[in-house]
Amino acid sequence: MSIDLTAPPVPFSFELYPPRTRDREPALHETIARMAEAGPRFISVTYGAGGSVGGRSLEVLRHILTTTDVAPLAHLTCIGNTYEGATRLIREFLDAGITSFLALRGDPPAGVAEEDIFLGDVESAAQLVQLIDRVQAESAPYSEQLIPGYPGAARVEAPPKVDIAVAAFPNGHPRSRHPRQHIDALLAKQAAGATLAITQLFFHADVYLGFVQRAREAGVTIPILPGMMPITSPNRLTRVLELSGEELPADLAIALQVEPTAEGQRAVGITHAARLAREVVDAGAPGVHLYAFNDHRTVLAVLREADILHDSTTTTTHETPEV
Repeated sequence: MSIDLTAPPVPFSFELYPPRTRDREPALHETIARMAEAGPRFISVTYGAGGSVGGRSLEVLRHILTTTDVAPLAHLTCIGNTYEGATRLIREFLDAGITSFLALRGDPPAGVAEEDIFLGDVESAAQLVQLIDRVQAESAPYSEQLIPGYPGAARVEAPPKVDIAVAAFPNGHPRSRHPRQHIDALLAKQAAGATLAITQLFFHADVYLGFVQRAREAGVTIPILPGMMPITSPNRLTRVLELSGEELPADLAIALQVEPTAEGQRAVGITHAARLAREVVDAGAPGVHLYAFNDHRTVLAVLREADILHDSTTTTTHETPEV
């Protein structure tokens, strides 16, 4: 099941994370069902923060694959993994029927300094892209299609290539040593075989649009999908900034702080994300990718307010608690 970013209407996709405990699985399954009804191009599943719940990601991917018509996209990280371990994991995903990946360098486990951990045999996302491509080619070097009317005869065909997404950083990577290093890294990922880039968070359309222009001028030709998250509380904004290293968006921060109720703050976050989505799509973005925090209600509301998703697309509304 491949990713299609060409068909109308505006393509959109979601990111989920595996449930931290088994008792949260039913709520996540309900969220997946509601998201799938909306018709996303794919649903990505994280490998877990610092590898903390990585073992459950394949279960979620299998659930998406077997219960929906949506392409599941698996996150894979380099950090702390041996070449043999990464190869084995890629084969496990491929054997399960997963053919779309997001290749990431990854971050150290929480509380562990980067200099104190094993960085792994695969040193960059570009190398991981190459490894995914190679393992897929070795796992299914060709397929045979029987020729009607000629018993025993078959046509040998090359299998479809995997889709490999990579991360892009509109505000620059926090470990970049010079201003264009993150674009050079994206070019290297493209050269290695990446088919799609998904951006880290940004809070203003001109940040994404300026980055895309610089990347195109440098030779990046793959689609660059804007990644965004509805920020529905001051605490979430603080947490997101801690994880991403992005600068404080003053307008959003003030709007959240002056709103006295949780429901009002949620409305602020939805409106801000919807406006951002509409602005980048109107300026030519190939779709939108929403980091969902395992809450379908909020991201679907964003798409409706941005006029990307209409009420007729999903027929039910479920008040499922956030996972």
